Amino acid sequence: MTINFFGEKLKAVRKLKGLTQLDLSKKLSVSKGTISAYEQGLSYPSIETLVKICDILDTSSDYLLGISDMLPFKMGGLTDKQIVSVLQFVSLIQQANEIVDRNNSII
Repeated sequence: MTINFFGEKLKAVRKLKGLTQLDLSKKLSVSKGTISAYEQGLSYPSIETLVKICDILDTSSDYLLGISDMLPFKMGGLTDKQIVSVLQFVSLIQQANEIVDRNNSII
């Protein structure tokens, strides 16, 4: 893994924790656009902000930075490939819920 995966991991862990970009931005006192830029790999947080992100998301900087592929919590003995699949699935569920919520607010 390289730092290029930082954004993907940040997004997956954020969603796994049930936070929106706006939620995380408020907790960090940064703009939603800043979180979006982090997740798209357009910019990276300062060390101080990275520490805050890890604290808020209860994850390790090693995981987010790609130094380690070990999530700081156990996922039932899954392989790395299976963990990525689970995180992607969580992301898809979140996207589907957002669509349903938008459609329900129109009705």
